[in-house]
Amino acid sequence: MLFFKPYRAPVKGAVVLITGAGSGIGRLMAIEAARRGARAVIVWDMNAEAGAETAGLAEAAATAPQFRAGSFHVDVTDATAVHEAANQTLDEFARVDILINNAGIVTGKPLLETTDSEVQRSFAVNTIAHYRTVREFLPGMIARDRGSVVTIASAAGLVGVPRQCDYNGSKFGAVGFAQSMREELRHMRSHVHTLLYCPYYISTGMFDGVKTKFPLVLPILTPEKVATQVLDAIDRGTQFKVHPPIVRLVQILQAFPVPFMDALVELFGVADTMNEFRGRAGDATK
Repeated sequence: MLFFKPYRAPVKGAVVLITGAGSGIGRLMAIEAARRGARAVIVWDMNAEAGAETAGLAEAAATAPQFRAGSFHVDVTDATAVHEAANQTLDEFARVDILINNAGIVTGKPLLETTDSEVQRSFAVNTIAHYRTVREFLPGMIARDRGSVVTIASAAGLVGVPRQCDYNGSKFGAVGFAQSMREELRHMRSHVHTLLYCPYYISTGMFDGVKTKFPLVLPILTPEKVATQVLDAIDRGTQFKVHPPIVRLVQILQAFPVPFMDALVELFGVADTMNEFRGRAGDATK
C-alpha cells in the first residue's frame, strides 16, 4: 500500500476528452492525441464552431484505424450542461479513458478592481468545473480500474502573483483538488492515473502582455511545447509535473520566513510579470 501506483493510461488506443479544446493548447493536445493513435478525441468547448474545427483537424491528423472525433458545445460552468453533454458523450463513445480538464480563464485585474461576478467565473471555470466533469467520467474509470484524469493547473497554483488574486485562488483550488483526488484513489487502491500539470505562462494569448525577467530560467512557454509535455506525461504515467522545473523550488521556499520568500519572488521578477498584461478578451481556454 505504501508504494501503490496507478496503471499507465497511454494515449494510443484511448478515448480522450479535452475541455476548452476549441483553441490554444487544448486544440494542440487534441491534434497530437490523434496523431499518437488515440481511438477517439472528444472536444468540449464554449465555441461550437471552434470545437468542430478542432475535431476536423484531429480527424486529419489521426493515425488509428476507424478513428472518431466528436465536438460538443459545453459551458463547463453550467452543471446541467455538463451532465447532459456527458450523457451524450457516453451514448456516442461508450467511455472516456483520458479526461483532460484544460478550460481556463483569467481576468488579470487588481483585487479591488475585480468584480464579484469575475471572481465567481474564475472559480467556476478553473476549479468547480473539474469537480463536475470528474464526477461524470471517473466512475467508469474506477469500474474498469484504468484511465487518467488530467488537471491542467498552473504555477499560479503554487505561488501568489499580483493581479491574479482570483486566478491564483482558483488554481490553488485546482491543485488541491487534484492532490486530494490522487490520494483518495490511492487509498481505495484504484489504479486510475492522475496527472497534475503546473506550467509557467504560456504564449497562447490568454496571458498576452506578460513579461519574464529571466527568460532563460523562467521562459514564456510555447503552446506546442506544453501540449507535447502533457501527452508525454500521460504516456509515462507521471503524476505531477511543473515546468520549467525551477518552479518546484517554490514549494521548498514556502518553508522559509515570508520576507525571504517575498524577496526571492521579487528577485526573479515574478511580482512584475503582470504589469503590462493585456490578455485576450473573453478568453476561456488555455
